[in-house]
Amino acid sequence: MYVRSRATGDVLRAPGDEGRLRTVCPKRFDEDGLLRRWVGETLLGCHSPVIVREVGFLTGAVSDGDEVSRIDEVLVVPGEEPLKWCALEVQAVYFQGSAMAPDFRALAQWSGEGLPFPVGNRRPDYRSSGPKRLMPQLQVKVPSLRRWGKKMAVAVDTDFFAALAPMRGVEDVSNCDIAWFVVGYDESGGSPRLVPDRVHLTTLEQAVEGLTAGVPLSLEAFEERIRAKLARLGEQR
Repeated sequence: MYVRSRATGDVLRAPGDEGRLRTVCPKRFDEDGLLRRWVGETLLGCHSPVIVREVGFLTGAVSDGDEVSRIDEVLVVPGEEPLKWCALEVQAVYFQGSAMAPDFRALAQWSGEGLPFPVGNRRPDYRSSGPKRLMPQLQVKVPSLRRWGKKMAVAVDTDFFAALAPMRGVEDVSNCDIAWFVVGYDESGGSPRLVPDRVHLTTLEQAVEGLTAGVPLSLEAFEERIRAKLARLGEQR
């Protein structure tokens, strides 16, 4: 988020958490191979896993072997037989609002001091990114991985993780279905650098609780909402 000074017109990042960097492109997690090394060391005991991308995971029940779902990345320990591997899902946050193209054009043409104020208005959409996109992916893939005795690594940034409801966890990798690799940014140098923040180990069920990020209403409270809507419908008639 950016703010513009009424006194000087200077454009600055908003103070505090509001101005913190958010990861809106999954390519940002590729910096220097840090994430893959971290996942490999934690789940596989391997500093340099081989990355195998877009591996077909589900085939159509009524089609002739067509792939209907893929695991984006599989990290494999080189030279091991039987294969030793884990899956990796990388999730940036979608944004809601104006497209980025006008801002890219404005940046390319900018010749003034400091930063130009953003052309478009947009915000991170954690509801679309978490419950609507990431959760279905985990619900489809993790049960099979769990039956095979394999782990799913999920990479998100600190703000994405903070947008989830608190997730109960497990103590040891052997008891988890999902290992959440949470990254942050170190801005102490000339440009931001990706840095490890924490690993949080959960079961699939605990992850779904966190991604849902909601508490069910009581029956009485829910029916009161129904009555209120019925009353409004009556007024419209």
